[in-house]
Amino acid sequence: MYKKLLLPITLSLSQIVFAQVPDPTHGREVYEHWCSPCHAPGGRKHPGTSALEILYKGEKPAVLEERKDLTPELVAAFVRNGVKIMPPFRKTEISDKDLADIGAYLSPR
Repeated sequence: MYKKLLLPITLSLSQIVFAQVPDPTHGREVYEHWCSPCHAPGGRKHPGTSALEILYKGEKPAVLEERKDLTPELVAAFVRNGVKIMPPFRKTEISDKDLADIGAYLSPR
């Protein structure tokens, strides 16, 4: 009886573990959909990039994909809480899994 229960439980746990591994390739797709409209290169057309150009004054890249100091935790904090003109994004817009994938995509490569 226990052997019959053990296999489904093991399979369920393995699916949960594998589902938690961030996927930077998928993160790029999510980034392109949700983030690029504001954060792509070309500050005048992209308000997020433009705002970061003013903020950093050339000390850091304004284009997020060029940054080397972004961590998944930092990305998550900005996405969930917003900052200045950037609104917070709800889990119904960007899921926790998608957010982890974006963080993996933007983290130092």
